Amino acid sequence: MSLKENIDMVREELNQEEKMFENAVRTERFVKKYKTPLLSAIVAIIVVLVGNSIYQANLESKMLNSNAAYMTLLGTPTDTNAMKILKDNNAALYDAWKLQVAIADSDEKTLQELSGSQNKIVSDIATYEVAALKKDVQALNAYAQKKDAILKDMALLDEAVLLMKAGKTEEAHKRLNLIDEKSSVKKTAMILQHYGVK
Repeated sequence: MSLKENIDMVREELNQEEKMFENAVRTERFVKKYKTPLLSAIVAIIVVLVGNSIYQANLESKMLNSNAAYMTLLGTPTDTNAMKILKDNNAALYDAWKLQVAIADSDEKTLQELSGSQNKIVSDIATYEVAALKKDVQALNAYAQKKDAILKDMALLDEAVLLMKAGKTEEAHKRLNLIDEKSSVKKTAMILQHYGVK
């Protein structure tokens, strides 16, 4: 290698080192200039990650506690401790369990309370069950008129049966005709129309 090549090689190395040094100085200036916002961002990210982890752990703990309480209540429906745990950890599941028990026991009072539940499904089913237990034609009709009634067709069928018993056959047939063709109770409605009181 010639002396000129050696000098060029040393210059190139010095240029590279100079560029690295310049980059280090720029980085240091940037860090000094934006030290507070960078630290704030890092702390914020850490706080969000830790907070999210704690939140997820809390949700999982509540879910496990409510599931254990629900399983206990399925075996022992009078366990007040399990009821409290379920109500505190999962109000929707608690209302669903109460609905299940109230329907099984035909407990009109509890069903009436559940008709005001925050859980729309529980509230809807409880409203239907109260009307069906009372054999209240007006309540069944009012329920069936609701746009988003879950058991609309069952309410129409119950209403038709009550109307037939009251001797209002023509009105009963009108109610049976309102049942959706795709409904699972349509066959029963058709049987009532053909073989019921005419």
